[in-house]
Amino acid sequence: MGVTIIPEIIRESLNNLVKNGERSDDRSFDDYRDIYLETGVISKAEGSARVKIGKTQIMVGAKPQIGEPFSDTPNVGVLMTNSELIPMASPDFEPGPPDERSVELARVTDRCMREAGVVDLEKLCIIEGKKVWMIFLDLHIIDYDGNLMDAAVLGSMAALMDTKIQEAKVVDDEVVIDPEKKVPLPIKEKALMCTFAKIGGELIVDPSLEEEQVMDARISIGMRADGSICAMQKGGMQPLTKDEILKAVERTGEITKKLMEHLPQNNQ
Repeated sequence: MGVTIIPEIIRESLNNLVKNGERSDDRSFDDYRDIYLETGVISKAEGSARVKIGKTQIMVGAKPQIGEPFSDTPNVGVLMTNSELIPMASPDFEPGPPDERSVELARVTDRCMREAGVVDLEKLCIIEGKKVWMIFLDLHIIDYDGNLMDAAVLGSMAALMDTKIQEAKVVDDEVVIDPEKKVPLPIKEKALMCTFAKIGGELIVDPSLEEEQVMDARISIGMRADGSICAMQKGGMQPLTKDEILKAVERTGEITKKLMEHLPQNNQ
């Protein structure tokens, strides 16, 4: 995996800016870069979304298929997430098996969607213990300029809201699919993620790649629309204090309300 060396003069410059209440792109500490989101962008997928946060860009595709449930949850559908860091997105991304960043991104996104209960997985059961709908979420990072977590969760939420599955009926203990009839995925919650980087003793939201490269620590907080926490991920080498974490949670509650406005109004 490639390693980027940051000149000390850049590190010191960014730290000094933050200590003075400023950022290199003139944003405030709680401002996101421009957010762009569209759904239905992949014709071969049953649900899809493209999200841009600044120059960071991710495509998300959702693919439903019928399979067997896990033995410990025989009456529950399956949601699985995979991410691919495409080499063209960054000089640091290399071809080959997923590295730790790819694995972390997929796991955190998956955890946020699952723990929030975004999809009513019980409604994806067709024949208990035998057949359920399995939803595969694929994240393709097209351009990387910082803050993959928030972009991945926003794109995943939008793609799931865009997803439709074929109507399935049980006839003589067999599953019969009607390809002409499609229904929206049963969405019961909405959840998004807000990421902070600790630089110069301050927490700044939506770190750019430049800011990520000099940050001391990172915290990503997943939150449902009602303000309850559904996921949390710590990154970076330095610790965060209890007060810093509580402050991040409080700010996440305010920020995610604004982020929710970017989602489709419904999934019909």
